[in-house]
Amino acid sequence: MSYMSCALRAAAPRRLPAPWRSPRPFSSATGPTAKKSVPYQKTLKEEGSGSGEPSQPPPPSAEVVVVGGGSLGCQTTYHLVKQGVTSVVLLERDRLTSGTTWHTAGLLWQLRPSDVEVELLAHTRDVVSRQLPAETGLHTGWVENGGLFIASNKQRLDEYKRLMSLGKVYGVESYVLTPSQTKDLYPLMNIDDLYGTLYVPKDGTMDPAGTCSTLARAATARGATIIENCPVTGIQVRADDFGVKRVYAVETAHGTIQTPCVVNCAGVWARALGRLAGVHVPLVGMHHAYVVTERIEGIQNMPNVRDHDASVYLRLQGDALSVGGYESNPIFWEEVSEKFAFGLFDLDWDVFTQHIEGAVNRVPVLEKTGIKSTVCGPESFTADHKPLMGEAPEVRGFFLGCGFNSAGMMLGGGCGRELAHWIIHGRPEKDMYGYDIRRFHHSLTDNNRWIRERSHESYAKNYSVVFPHDEPLAGRNMRKDPLHEELLRQGCVFQERHGWERPGWFSPGGAAPVLDYDYYGAYGQERHKDYTYNRLLGDEYTFDFPPHHDIIKNECLTCRNALALFDMSYFGKFYLVGPEATKAANWLFTADVSKAPGSTVYTCMLNKRGGVESDLTVSRISPGDPASPLAPAFEGDGYYLAIGGAVAQHNWSHITAVLQDMKLQCKLLDCSEELGMMSIQGPLSRIVLQEVLDTDLSNEAFPFSTHKLATAAGCTVRAMRLSFVGEMGWELHVPKADCVKVYQAVMQAGARHGITNAGYRAIDSLSIEKGYRHWHADLRPDDTPLESGLAFTCKLKSNIPFLGREAVEAQKAKGIFRRLVCFTTEEKVPMFGLEAVWRDGKVVGHIRRADFGFAIDKTIAYGYIRDPAGGPVSLDFVKSGSYELERMGVTYPARAHTKSPFDPDNKRVKGFY
Repeated sequence: MSYMSCALRAAAPRRLPAPWRSPRPFSSATGPTAKKSVPYQKTLKEEGSGSGEPSQPPPPSAEVVVVGGGSLGCQTTYHLVKQGVTSVVLLERDRLTSGTTWHTAGLLWQLRPSDVEVELLAHTRDVVSRQLPAETGLHTGWVENGGLFIASNKQRLDEYKRLMSLGKVYGVESYVLTPSQTKDLYPLMNIDDLYGTLYVPKDGTMDPAGTCSTLARAATARGATIIENCPVTGIQVRADDFGVKRVYAVETAHGTIQTPCVVNCAGVWARALGRLAGVHVPLVGMHHAYVVTERIEGIQNMPNVRDHDASVYLRLQGDALSVGGYESNPIFWEEVSEKFAFGLFDLDWDVFTQHIEGAVNRVPVLEKTGIKSTVCGPESFTADHKPLMGEAPEVRGFFLGCGFNSAGMMLGGGCGRELAHWIIHGRPEKDMYGYDIRRFHHSLTDNNRWIRERSHESYAKNYSVVFPHDEPLAGRNMRKDPLHEELLRQGCVFQERHGWERPGWFSPGGAAPVLDYDYYGAYGQERHKDYTYNRLLGDEYTFDFPPHHDIIKNECLTCRNALALFDMSYFGKFYLVGPEATKAANWLFTADVSKAPGSTVYTCMLNKRGGVESDLTVSRISPGDPASPLAPAFEGDGYYLAIGGAVAQHNWSHITAVLQDMKLQCKLLDCSEELGMMSIQGPLSRIVLQEVLDTDLSNEAFPFSTHKLATAAGCTVRAMRLSFVGEMGWELHVPKADCVKVYQAVMQAGARHGITNAGYRAIDSLSIEKGYRHWHADLRPDDTPLESGLAFTCKLKSNIPFLGREAVEAQKAKGIFRRLVCFTTEEKVPMFGLEAVWRDGKVVGHIRRADFGFAIDKTIAYGYIRDPAGGPVSLDFVKSGSYELERMGVTYPARAHTKSPFDPDNKRVKGFY
């Protein structure tokens, strides 16, 4: 018999293969042997699996074909038919669950640091614990034994307290326990090094075979067709009359199914399936393992345990435990086998030993407990440890539901429902941008270095504390703007967004370059020494005010009192041009942008339900030189779109889909890489820029929300009078070859006026202080302009139709039942979002976005609130309440504002100081 203590002694250190070398798919174990088998009484494996004929012939056509019969495939199929799609076919190359689902641990933790994920998990829990048993009379294998999160230090417990506060918004029961209370709950636990725990009594586990077979039963009862032993051999893609690639059919070894929609739920095999349609699926396969112990006396009915600091979980398995986790040196599955079904790898004890050490420390009885079996199977992992969902940018009708990072069981119900809604209605109900494939720029999704590095780091850091200002070390320096080297020399500490290196803040300590990824010393890589950038990140691993708080304060107050230059070159910069460009613009944009050339308008783009898909600026332009990125040649009308760089791909895909669906005669051109963009903001910006630009910058000659071509340092630029920070200022859009020259001219002219470089940490603070929105923070696809205070962007007084107008008008007539509110606290306490909002003693919402406002010297937080009684949320309702914000279990009195607490009359942006 193998014992935990034997495993510890046997796993001698050895050099692992470099990450780019192909490790053996079945590595030999140097430690104790144990049989390979999953700990479930029932699986769906059968003799002759995968070698026979299909369970039924494929039909000639279907509305939707789902490929992959694991958790996501079964959940998506179930929710499609439940939402009314009757012609749904699920194709599985072998038997249901045979890929990765059959061996999964099946844990469900209700609390995550995301409001959307809490909602997704709640739906999965409801499906497996209530809906499926009610519909089928079958037990899914749901066991509600609770969850226990271990904290060995204050920072970890602070993180758990944040989750607890968010859980109160959604009614998730949880308690912070002392070490002694934890010992009472879990007598076998070692509490000597415990700081505290978070106990969630209604967490639990799912049985993969039981859940998926019950889903299949419920789906077929509603009309779905599930075909096993039917591998997909090809996907037919055809271009329509406008050249748009669309799914046409799915080819199998047993016949072709004509369909306009394919859903890729193929797990580790999703990348290969994507290639059949010309779609990039950015994921990697890795070995992911746990071991199952022999019987442990006294373990029955204990909660599942997550000891993040030891990178280990302990899942109750009847009268035994399954022990697993996330290591820093996972084994990549280099060559994914098409024939791999109900298969397991040999466990590499050298890799797995670190989990045993953590488990034995937490539950000492394990040291003398036998290991009954090992479970090491393939799982798919992604660059940010989030799933890949939604319609692929390359091919219309090709949807992704894959890359679930070993969380496909617990996220399956929520994600299956959202994916079904996405397929039927063109978008999900919830804000799924964090899972949307369009969150990644197209230049990254087939970049193997980026995918591999980022997926490794996300895996290795999966159990790390999620700090507000952390940045990845992997996959960096993929996209650099023209000012990158110039700013690096001046101490710029960069952030990574959409592959871009963008300025975060400026360190007085000098250059802090981002170095090549060292895999945290794994795979024989030498770890970087004296890595300044990594040290600066580490200094900010806190839920208090970071040590660089005063540096960012200086950037902000210099902007408020003198002027600052912000490099915003990472912005998406698109041209919408052509004979029907104005028709497209009128439909796409909520504001009236069909003004004379020289105008610039802040606007939103909505979806059919009135949710905000984007906020951006749109400038009407005149035709220019064919060779100029500042003013391209075109026939008809032209518009210049400036969009936050982190969401550029999302915007591009949204606009492109609308243009394709409307069959409009216009083009969308991407000049993001050809143009730089610098924003000069502050009360002295006019004085400084008047020395640099050859045009009159007075209010009369150059009013707010206008733009014109001008010359700066001998270079042609497009100057726009706009502000993202609430000050008088101008953006300069500059051809990349001229950026350094123009930047140096501005800095030289501003030197005697106290100009400073400033980064996005300052923009975050300045913009929230002024009440400007950040898309995907306080503004998301499930928020409307009326709810978010952006009704002024909607041309409702005109008769011009726009996408989402009917939904906005309906909401206006019915009333607003939730509203975005600004809060400030007198006590100077750091907040970052997810804090619960209390009104008159009742939870009414949570904070989406928070920061510190240095000009008003207060913490500022924005969150959506509801009336617990179910009524409309009027301004009178907002004003009449008494508010508190709950941060990590502690409440702080707060004041609600119906206008921005800084410059509520908008005088400064118009130049009136």
